[in-house]
Amino acid sequence: MAKGIKRIAVFTSGGDAPGMNAAIRAVVRAATYHNLHVYGIQRGYDGMIHGQIARLETSDVGNIIHRGGTILKTARSKEFMTVEGRRLAYESLVANDIDGCVAIGGNGTFTGAKIFSEEYDIPMIGIPGTIDNDLYGTDFTIGFDTAINTAMEAADKIRDTADSHNRLFFVEVMGRHAGYIALHSAIGCGASGMIIPEVNFTIESLVKTLKQGAKRKKPFGLIIVAEGNPLGGATEIAKKVQAKFDYYDTKVAIIGHLQRGGSPTCSDRVLATRLGHGSVEALLDGQNNVMIGLINNKIVYTTFADAIEKGKPIDEDVIKMANILAL
Repeated sequence: MAKGIKRIAVFTSGGDAPGMNAAIRAVVRAATYHNLHVYGIQRGYDGMIHGQIARLETSDVGNIIHRGGTILKTARSKEFMTVEGRRLAYESLVANDIDGCVAIGGNGTFTGAKIFSEEYDIPMIGIPGTIDNDLYGTDFTIGFDTAINTAMEAADKIRDTADSHNRLFFVEVMGRHAGYIALHSAIGCGASGMIIPEVNFTIESLVKTLKQGAKRKKPFGLIIVAEGNPLGGATEIAKKVQAKFDYYDTKVAIIGHLQRGGSPTCSDRVLATRLGHGSVEALLDGQNNVMIGLINNKIVYTTFADAIEKGKPIDEDVIKMANILAL
């Protein structure tokens, strides 16, 4: 056991993701098993700064494994980005005798954790909780599986209307910097195509593909658009396509924050539980300034710097396959 680890804190930060509650539950119960006192920090780094810290018992995390969102709430804190803000956060942790922290979130959360753990002597372990699945050092992030199932189910419903009316739908999903949600949901719903940040698309190439479908008398089309692609949002792309190709009646559907909510899938619950339990073991083993992840079904540790800065490219073979099957 790492020297001095007796009281730990857990918090969620940044965008919420289905499965965060399952991770919180696992942290609390694993810590209790090891006779540690566990504290929950409300509203992420903002709550850390302002002392919103309270003891969590196993009964506090009962009946939450199936719930979306986060019982600890979440927020983005500009104050924590300052030296003074981090000093106040440290003083708050010291006042509560906190020996280590578990941070559940994504890039922004881990950037803050990295800087904080370098400035102060409180170990930080990160759990990847983001629907974007864009963190290096883990095959999947908590919330991704739920998000792609939500996107796929929505696209399936839109597909029914597209087929009934011979329409071309551009369906926008989340993914400001990564196209994992768009790629997986496009494959899952059998879309006619996808537009993601990782691939250079042009309106001309998209129109060419659609014309090929029209020649085969394809009755409708479904294009999945990642919100962060270089061509713009689904509405902008649809207008440009309609101006060059009016074979279909073109419509737009933006799924939006539906992808961030809802009860987590079994896969997300299991992943969150394994990583939550593993984060407590990591603190007890003396780990610090690392994200815990799952690669090839094995627990691994990745420095915050690598998790944040190293890219997580999409497999080009999967992209090629998706494009072939969309023809």
